[in-house]
Amino acid sequence: MADENAEGAEGAAASEEGDVEKVKKKGLSGKALILFIVLPVLLIVGGAGGAYFAGVFDSEEPTEEAEVEEVVEEVEKVVVFYDLPDMLINLSSAADDASFLKLVVSLELDDETVLPELEKLMPRVMDNFQVYLRELRREDLRGSAGVYRLKEELLYRINSSIKPIQVKDVLFKEMLVQ
Repeated sequence: MADENAEGAEGAAASEEGDVEKVKKKGLSGKALILFIVLPVLLIVGGAGGAYFAGVFDSEEPTEEAEVEEVVEEVEKVVVFYDLPDMLINLSSAADDASFLKLVVSLELDDETVLPELEKLMPRVMDNFQVYLRELRREDLRGSAGVYRLKEELLYRINSSIKPIQVKDVLFKEMLVQ
């Protein structure tokens, strides 16, 4: 009986191997074919088509017209500097010793055509500068950080007071704290 069970087990194992060989010989079924071949091909083609329409494959080289426009823009961009009148300001101090700030400032502009408008608004600019500078203390102007804060504050104040005109930078020509 034990021999019969052993032969039956060997027969069952042989029949399982035969089934596996039949499945291997059969090839891919319809579902497996769609899942492993057709679906990835569709995804790749769809992704490539989407990338094409999104402009990923467009050339980065500018056309001749774009190059000519860039050259014209560079020629038209002329930096203009406008010198403000010299300012002498009495700084705020708690003690009896008076501190003075002499400041000579130049404004950097993009366009020369805004100069007449800027000159019309210059009293407002000078007033804003004077009001701010009179509240400064000598300690506020120490070191490069103090000068940088002063420069940024003056730039903010001038751009807010002459709104349609845009000043690019405030340049210190002379700054003397005494």
